[in-house]
Amino acid sequence: MAKISIKAILRKEDTLRLWLDNWCTHNKTEICISDPSGKVVYGNPDLLHNSLSIPLITGDAIVARVWSKSNVLNQVWDVLNMLITKESEKRKLGAEVLHLYQELNIIYGFAESLGEAISTHAIAEITLAHSTNSIPADAGIITLWDEQDKTLGVPAVSGDDLFDSELMAKNTAFLLQIGHTGQSGIITDIEEIKKLGLVASKVTSLIYATLKGKDRILGAIVLAGTQLDQFTAAHLKLLVTLALQSSSAIESALLFEKNLTEIKMREEAMQRINEVIKKFVPNEFISSLGKENITDVRLGDQVEKIVTVLFTDIRDFTTLSEQMSPEENFRFVSSFNEILGPIIRQHNGFINQYLGDSIMAIFPNRPEDAVLASVEMQRAVRTLNWQRAEQGLPIINAGIGMHTGPLIMGITGDEHRLDAATISDTVNTASRIESLTKYYQSPLLLSGDTVKSIPDTSNLTFRRLGKVLLKGKNNVLSVVECMNGLQENISFRRRENLGDFDMAMELYQQRQFENAITLFNKVLKSDPEDNTVKVFLKNAKRYLTEGAPKNWNGAEEMLYK
Repeated sequence: MAKISIKAILRKEDTLRLWLDNWCTHNKTEICISDPSGKVVYGNPDLLHNSLSIPLITGDAIVARVWSKSNVLNQVWDVLNMLITKESEKRKLGAEVLHLYQELNIIYGFAESLGEAISTHAIAEITLAHSTNSIPADAGIITLWDEQDKTLGVPAVSGDDLFDSELMAKNTAFLLQIGHTGQSGIITDIEEIKKLGLVASKVTSLIYATLKGKDRILGAIVLAGTQLDQFTAAHLKLLVTLALQSSSAIESALLFEKNLTEIKMREEAMQRINEVIKKFVPNEFISSLGKENITDVRLGDQVEKIVTVLFTDIRDFTTLSEQMSPEENFRFVSSFNEILGPIIRQHNGFINQYLGDSIMAIFPNRPEDAVLASVEMQRAVRTLNWQRAEQGLPIINAGIGMHTGPLIMGITGDEHRLDAATISDTVNTASRIESLTKYYQSPLLLSGDTVKSIPDTSNLTFRRLGKVLLKGKNNVLSVVECMNGLQENISFRRRENLGDFDMAMELYQQRQFENAITLFNKVLKSDPEDNTVKVFLKNAKRYLTEGAPKNWNGAEEMLYK
């Protein structure tokens, strides 16, 4: 993972420099920010090395230093540290997702290669080739036990000359030590194995996985390394997965001519692998491409459809996560996803991505499916909060946003690495609408395009929140709030006040701020908890006092993404 650059963060966070300038002005002081090499990326270079400095650290590396003679320097450090932590978490998540897809690609490619092999020698060579290509080993060997002849064979060897194949074939004790235990693992104490002459003296560690048949041990995959700590638990996990697939292929090959049922077992094993992969690439995605199975897709397959894209996100997740250990964090996010995932699928949608504390879902049929799913999701979160309250845990707030428009779903990448991709501005717009739930203090927002695409809205209650100009966009976007998922008493008050609210919004957009303020106050008097009204009331008062922005057409301009 590339190092985090303070210079890049300053460039990426558009308002950060303005905030730093305002902070220095407010505190009547100067600061200097330097990168790890000492190069100044912000502020007065004269402060370098002759004033107080605080390092910004992520992992075990210093990302930057903040210099100042002020004793309130920690305020700047806190903001920068928050941004650096956010960037680090984003990169870590991206690296984890990339690693997962790479591992799935290895497994899928391996399964496809095995499907073309029949003999045990061919299977062993394919298995060893994939193992040594995927795991950083200096040499590898596969041992197979011949049950009929009671002999140990070595059908495949690769890499440096670190194994003595002849001695290994004669020394069944090695297979008994590694293979016949039925276990898999990493060995760093290999002095006894060296004494037997089975491996070269410069070998420092071995990693092995047992090849298990239906009711017996077939052999083992053994890889050798010449460096300390060359193999990790992740390498072992991958090797065990490859061994599992290879074992099925070997056993089928051994018994192919004697028992046709073994061929069926092998096909079933392949089917299980495909089913696992479908959990990472939704079957609905494959169906949208006109394919029945993931094995049918090819590079360049694509389809354009009008869909509704939904994003949901846990509010203030960073604050919540700080109170939990990494394991508790993982369990919390997993349990949250386990609640919302089935609701999305029950309403004819599918999850395109789990993004840590947020979900991206696609509803390919009707936009009302997405709305009804969102309503049910709000109720599910409310039920979860009742349970959390009984346990003394903080409640969860989630924002949901959606947009309807064209989207291309397809298979991108190259001949060795495929990925399921969605390409469309519809995705970006849906994500932006979800982020607006924080600004408008509303749990569920839709674009006007989504509302227009719903033929019958008689069972849904909407409040039109006017238009916004999203950062980086040229066209304004209508934003609509759906109130069906609110608690019954809250939803009732919002419906009762809908006429006054709509009239207030009309006056607000016509710059009749004084009259709009009167109606907004009337709504708040009836419903003091209506935070969305408070947003418009605050804006109306500001515009009444300071005047509306030049060329203001009623659209709120968002200065952040």
